[in-house]
Amino acid sequence: MKQPTPSVLQALSCADDYDPNSLPVSRARELILSLVAPVAGSERAFIRLGLNRVLAEDVIAPVNVPAHDNSAMDGYAVRHADLAATGETRLKIAGTTYAGKAYEGALTPGEALRIMTGAIVPPGLDSIVIQEVVRVEGDSVVIPPGQRAGQNFRHAGEDLKAGQPALKAGKLLRPAEIGLLASLGQVEVTLKRRLRVAMFSTGDELGSLGKPLQPGQVYDSNRYTLWGMLERLGCEVLDMGVVKDDPAALEAALLEATSCSDAIITSGGVSVGEADFIRELMARLGEVAFWKIAMKPGRPMAFGRIGGVANAGNGAWLFGLPGNPVAVMVTFYQFVRPALLKMMGAETATLPSFRVTCSAALKKAPGRTEFVRGLLYQDNGEWRVRPTGAQGSGILRSMSDANCFIVLEHERGNVAAGEMVSVQAMEGLV
Repeated sequence: MKQPTPSVLQALSCADDYDPNSLPVSRARELILSLVAPVAGSERAFIRLGLNRVLAEDVIAPVNVPAHDNSAMDGYAVRHADLAATGETRLKIAGTTYAGKAYEGALTPGEALRIMTGAIVPPGLDSIVIQEVVRVEGDSVVIPPGQRAGQNFRHAGEDLKAGQPALKAGKLLRPAEIGLLASLGQVEVTLKRRLRVAMFSTGDELGSLGKPLQPGQVYDSNRYTLWGMLERLGCEVLDMGVVKDDPAALEAALLEATSCSDAIITSGGVSVGEADFIRELMARLGEVAFWKIAMKPGRPMAFGRIGGVANAGNGAWLFGLPGNPVAVMVTFYQFVRPALLKMMGAETATLPSFRVTCSAALKKAPGRTEFVRGLLYQDNGEWRVRPTGAQGSGILRSMSDANCFIVLEHERGNVAAGEMVSVQAMEGLV
């Protein structure tokens, strides 16, 4: 069940630098994350169904990983005390042991054991000498000097110790975490319930796929882009189609979405045109936190809550995104994605950034953050970035060609070729 939420405007009334007409990007993101909260509810599921989901409780290791002392390499298990400090050491080969079963013999000082990667190391042996450096002569192995005590030796519990947390609640499960769960013998795991997100596009100009476009129409690409981004986040997506620019139809769609979702995403209808109703409906059906952000692309973006206040229900958070395709993706990644991850209960929601050399000059006026679609590439072993080309907010090809955002900060001006810029890599976004 959704938790009751206090008034959005009450929560923001004491915030410093709160300007709903033009918030800086960092402030807008901060305010959104201060308002949304993780949803309640969890479920048990098979670990393969946990990919891109969030753990609801700690996973305690029931066994040591690895379960036994074992070899990290193919070679020979020895007592380091048997090895000469200088010169070669000759040891008798007592036998061979393989991964999957314990060696049943007993070794005496002066003996070595041929061992394969992953095989259990018998008691008393403490170092593994790799096979590439030894010389076998009959039933003996000749070991060169310079071997370190404990080399190539995996200790029981070295990865995970029984009784200790292997994964913490809030962890977003990626392929590595799924494999780690399997290494513990976990069949099922407790997950936060999937976040329910309703979405629809607005506009009389939007045509349906598979039908010829009428004069003045464009195909609705935004719902398909949003669907892809939401699916990669592991959300339960309710696609409500296209809603015409009619106040009654939009109100009905918003109320229906509020009744069955945790968050609502719309595209279009948030600018200052005469047919842009979303912001007005948000104010009437709930509360609007802000509706303009000092950024390019994506300035007209509304955020607030439908229901939970005016309608006395639990309500849903609403993200009113712009209508231009690139602006939809930029605002989703910068604001919606971190908010949804927090609502999912994930421990972290921020996108990492790093600095590289920009190989092209970029025009920029101070006073807003700009997100330039860029291409990271290597030049003589050094990472560089350049813009993908035309940067219009309606040119979706610029996103398809890009592998990063070039982030030009709020107060930054023009960028000269050769200057350092911040980038956010797109690969791996979930």
